[in-house]
Amino acid sequence: MRLPDPQRSRIVLIGAGSYTDQDLPDLDTVRRTITDLAAVFTDPTHGLVPEHNCTVLLDDGDIRTVGRRLRAAAQEAEDLLLVYYAGHGLVAGRRHDLYLALPDSEFEAPEFGSLEYDKLRSAVLDSRAAAKLIVLDCCFSGRVVTDSMAGGAGEQLNRLEVEGTYVLTSAQRDQVALSLPGEDHTAFSGRLIRLLRDGMAGGPELLTVDDLYRRLSATMTAEGLPVPLNRATRTASLIALGTNRAYAAAAGPDLRKRVRAAVEQGKSGDWQGASEELRRILDEQTRILGADHEDTLRSRQWLAHSLGGAGDPAEAARLLRPLLADHTHLLGPDHRDTLRSRQFLAVNLGEAGHREEAVAILRILLADRSRVLGPENPQTLRTRHLLARNLALTGAVEEARALLRQLVDERERILGIGHEHTERARTDLAGLGPEGGER
Repeated sequence: MRLPDPQRSRIVLIGAGSYTDQDLPDLDTVRRTITDLAAVFTDPTHGLVPEHNCTVLLDDGDIRTVGRRLRAAAQEAEDLLLVYYAGHGLVAGRRHDLYLALPDSEFEAPEFGSLEYDKLRSAVLDSRAAAKLIVLDCCFSGRVVTDSMAGGAGEQLNRLEVEGTYVLTSAQRDQVALSLPGEDHTAFSGRLIRLLRDGMAGGPELLTVDDLYRRLSATMTAEGLPVPLNRATRTASLIALGTNRAYAAAAGPDLRKRVRAAVEQGKSGDWQGASEELRRILDEQTRILGADHEDTLRSRQWLAHSLGGAGDPAEAARLLRPLLADHTHLLGPDHRDTLRSRQFLAVNLGEAGHREEAVAILRILLADRSRVLGPENPQTLRTRHLLARNLALTGAVEEARALLRQLVDERERILGIGHEHTERARTDLAGLGPEGGER
C-alpha cells in the first residue's frame, strides 16, 4: 500500500448544481462539495496531486468540453486516475441506464444532454493508469455496481472487471442521494470530506479507498442515510487516498519524544548515533506530518547539528542554510526555531573554519535574541558566549574579554557562582590571559 505518485496521477471532479430544466432542482451543496474536494485532494501536505493535475468541471454544460477534458486526464494518468461526479443521477432507456446530469440536461430526455455513465466508464477503463477510481455521488448511482440492473447486469459488471478499478457510489440501486438541511455538502461527500480532513481515529497511517468505504457505510447506516456501495477488482481496494490525519495527530507526540531522546543521546557524547536515529525520525515525520510541519523542521535542525557534533560541521552548515530559509519563511524571523537555526549555522560555520562569517551571524543574532527573548535570557547569554569564543579565535581578544566579563557577571547573578555555565565562562575568560598580554 502506498500513496499515488502526484506527478503521474490525475483527478477529475465533475459537479452540476445548477440546472435549466425546472424538473431538475438546483443542488446548492454541489459547488461547495466540489470546491472542498479539490482543496482536500490538492492539499500541499496531505493531498494526492498538485493543483495542475486536478481538473475541476463545475456547472459546465458543454458535453463536448466535459468529454474532452475527461479523456485528456485519462490519457495523461499513469498511476492513479480518480473521477468524481456530484449532481443528479438520471435513468433512461429500455435498459434503465444511468446518466449523470449536466446543467442543460432534461429530466425527460437525459440521453441528449447528459454524461452517459457508460461513456465515462469507457474513458476510465481505456486509461493506462495503474489504479482507476470512479466515485458517484448521485441518485440511482448504485445501478452501476448491483447485480439487479435491468437488461444484462452480469454483462455490465463483467465489463468493470479490469484490474485496478474501483467504483464507489453514494446510494443503493434505486435510492435517492441526499443533501441534508443545514449541511454544506451532500450527505455522502460531506462525510467523505470529513474523513479525509480529520482522519480516522484508530485507523492506519494511510487511508485506502476500502477503509473509507467501510467507515462511510457504518456512519451512514447509523445515521439512517443511503448506504454507499462499492465494486473493486483485485488490488484496487488498496488504493490510498491520503494520510490519516488522526494517525498523524497520535503519532506526533511519540515522534517528538523520540527526537528529545536522540538529542540527549547526542549531548551525552554519541552524536553519530543521534544523527542515525534523527534520520529515521525525519523520514517518518516527513511522511506522516509533512515536510513543512514544525516538528519536521525541528528534526532537520537537530539532524544537521548532530552531524556537526559527529565531526562534519561543513555538511551541517550546508543543511542548515536552506533550513534557515524555510524557518524564516514558514515560522517567521523571530520564531525560537529560526533563531536556533541561525545559532547552529554560526556554530558549525565556525567549526568548519569560517570564523569571520560565524562572528557576523552571531553579532546580529545577539541583538535579535536580546530584543525577542530579553538580554538575560539563557539563550541570549549562550549567544554572547559563542560570539566571545569566535572573536577570540579571530584575534579580537579584547572584545572577547569584554563580552566574557559581562557574561561572568550576569551568570553569577542569574545562575550562581558555582553553576557550570558560570564556571565555563570564567574558564574561557581566564584562558585569554591577563589584560594587555598575549594569548
